[in-house]
Order: sequence, then structure tokens, then C-alpha cells
Amino acid sequence: MAFDPATLRYDDRGLIPAIAQDHATGEVLMMAWMNAGAVAQTLATGRVTYWSRSRRAYWVKGESSGHVQRLVEMRVDCDRDCLLVLVEQTGPACHTNRRSCFYSALRDGAEVEILQPEA
Repeated sequence: MAFDPATLRYDDRGLIPAIAQDHATGEVLMMAWMNAGAVAQTLATGRVTYWSRSRRAYWVKGESSGHVQRLVEMRVDCDRDCLLVLVEQTGPACHTNRRSCFYSALRDGAEVEILQPEA
């Protein structure tokens, strides 16, 4: 059965959250938004494409930075309202030059930086 991006449950802006995870390590790298076009483009090209809410435009991960996400597998959650994108990540995933956007942890009531920017 062929997959149809229109079967996903998008929010009132036509967006669905997409969590990027390293396919080899299981590390959660980032969360961004996709619309039906970004989902279709990602599946067609194998390069993960998001929808930039601020620019109101497609954003192919790594297009300007070179920190590309190659699609390994896309998964749909049970409610069809969230995607898990298993990727092969080249370079840091975060715009802060860290491997993951989740570089702060809350520990004993304090926020602690647990990942340093890559050199």
C-alpha cells in the first residue's frame, strides 16, 4: 500500500512535528516541523526537508551548513500526528554547532549544559 502524506493529522497550520533521531545510536538530534510537501519531498529525495515557520519556506537540512540529514526511515506514531525521522547525520544537527539541539539538562533544579559545540 502506497503512503499518502495527506493521511497524516496536521495541526491547524498544516504542520506536523518531526523528531530527528540518529539511526545508528538512537540519539535524539532535533525537532522541527513538516507540512505535506516537506514529507513528500523528504520521501522523494532522501534528504530530510522541513518547513521553516519563520521563513515560510522549505528548509532542506544541511543546504547551507553542509550538515545534511539523509533519511534512513520515516515512522508515523499511533495517532498519525507526529513523525520520527531516523537519519544519518553529517556534522552537528543543531544551529549552535552541537550534535543535538537537546544540549541542556535540568539536574537538581539547575539547567546544565551537557553538550559542547563541535570544533
